[in-house]
Amino acid sequence: MKRLLLRLLIVLMAVSLVAISSLAGCKKEEVAAEKEVVAIEEAEAAPAEEEAAQDVKTGDKPYSGVEITVIAQRTPAWESIDDGLPAFQEETGMKVSIQYFEELDRRSKTRMDSSTGAGAYDVYYVDEANISEFVNADWLVPLLDYYPEKYDYNDFYNWMRNVGSIDGVPYYAPTFGGGDFMFYRKDVLEKESIPVPTNLDELLEAVKKVNNPPDMYGFVTRGLRGSGANVWRWQDYFKAFGGEWLDENGAPTFNSPAAVKATQYYMELLKYSPPGTTTSTFVDNIEAFRAGKVAFFIDGDVFYDWMEDETKSEVVGLVGYLAPPVPLPSGAYTHGLAISAIGAETEIEKEAAGEFIGWATSKEMEMIRLKSLLIMGNRASTLNSPEAQEIYPKEVLDAIEARGEVTEITFMRIPEWPGIGDYLGIVLEEIFTGNRTDIQAALDEAVKNAEDLLSK
Repeated sequence: MKRLLLRLLIVLMAVSLVAISSLAGCKKEEVAAEKEVVAIEEAEAAPAEEEAAQDVKTGDKPYSGVEITVIAQRTPAWESIDDGLPAFQEETGMKVSIQYFEELDRRSKTRMDSSTGAGAYDVYYVDEANISEFVNADWLVPLLDYYPEKYDYNDFYNWMRNVGSIDGVPYYAPTFGGGDFMFYRKDVLEKESIPVPTNLDELLEAVKKVNNPPDMYGFVTRGLRGSGANVWRWQDYFKAFGGEWLDENGAPTFNSPAAVKATQYYMELLKYSPPGTTTSTFVDNIEAFRAGKVAFFIDGDVFYDWMEDETKSEVVGLVGYLAPPVPLPSGAYTHGLAISAIGAETEIEKEAAGEFIGWATSKEMEMIRLKSLLIMGNRASTLNSPEAQEIYPKEVLDAIEARGEVTEITFMRIPEWPGIGDYLGIVLEEIFTGNRTDIQAALDEAVKNAEDLLSK
């Protein structure tokens, strides 16, 4: 009996194992089938996902959800950017926040943002004075990697592209720039029967003759310290008197006899300037000139529009415009927009930054600024347009052409320049204000600072 029961138990166990094995096989087949279905669905979905991603990039709002922050310095060009920004944001879907700062604060904040790695800004407002430093430190992205072709970068004047490039690689697109004009009061010279000066000797003589404070001052120029402030104007006189920043061995030489003569000449002009000029900014100088208090002013040609602004200027129609008197060069300058390598971390942020820069500096935006007398034009297509010929007097267009022949980069184009130039600016301001009287010793000190910076 026991043997019979044992046989039955063995048979039942065998049947159970077969059943379990059969069920397991079925389950494996079901799992495999499910995996095959999932694989087919994923394969079918992949093209759809790729197409959807493409739609995001090329759709009506290609940058929907992307936010960029721009640091800027308020200049006339930015009025049109502010006005057009809502429509740009609506069209592209991106959100753009612009933070404005005065020139020196803007420079220091962009430097701090990059050097600390904070990366608060995707787009930097940069200029000729700090581009070399920023590029050398890898703080900027090569512009043309993300500047859309539709905005035609090569339409900018060649010398403007050169200012915004290092070793032939463009890093920013100009929002404004140019060279220098000599602004002078035609009515004042005519009244005094003074011929328009053509060289520096004649300029100083004319400045002395028209000076009649407090009603009229002979000249106004920048005095406030800074590589882009008083140094920016002083360096043209330095070059005019034959000065060179470095010798053939790369040693600083701006304590040369030419530098001393340039400083003495600059100080002579300051004697015939309004009170406060020794620490003035270019804005202070513009306001003094267009208030009708100054006869001569040499600075950026872009300020033509400021002089002819009927809502703010007292000298509309009374100003003459010429290239600087010889041998004064016309200092090339541009301010513009660059992509931060620190703030614009992702590819989509870089692309959005490039799209914003392209739009802000486009032919269409330039034409708006031209017609609003906010800017003279950075592009060949702008100044060669029928609109420009109609808006600007032949005298102004002739002056632009003449100053173009003597426009050059007049500062040291090296990464250490901001530190060298800013220190020199401090020294010059101390000389201009009378806090230092030994010009040679002061310039020697500035050169020693430059030597220390270059040796690091």
